[in-house]
Amino acid sequence: MSEGFRVDLGALEKAAEGVNATLYDLNTKKVSDLDGHSGDIGHDGLAETITDFCDRWELGIEHLAKDGQEVASRLSRSVQNYLHLDNALKGHMDGLLERHSDGDPGVH
Repeated sequence: MSEGFRVDLGALEKAAEGVNATLYDLNTKKVSDLDGHSGDIGHDGLAETITDFCDRWELGIEHLAKDGQEVASRLSRSVQNYLHLDNALKGHMDGLLERHSDGDPGVH
């Protein structure tokens, strides 16, 4: 039988930070930086193929980055929700303990 579960909030925060760091890298280094010009590559057809590849790759990266932003956002919200619930339960327990120590007969 399970005795509940634990959430490692630090791990959730690090995961969100890692996703955000990757997204930052994606924003600062574009695939289009690899685009070749026929003069650089030496062949017009090859330069056009590389440019087409980079354009398509960039589009895929943009879609993945959008999904990554959602993942990071949900991880951060999860941490905040767990902290809020933890604080609310602590306050409730503190209130119960305080009433019990004051001799409140309504608390068993």
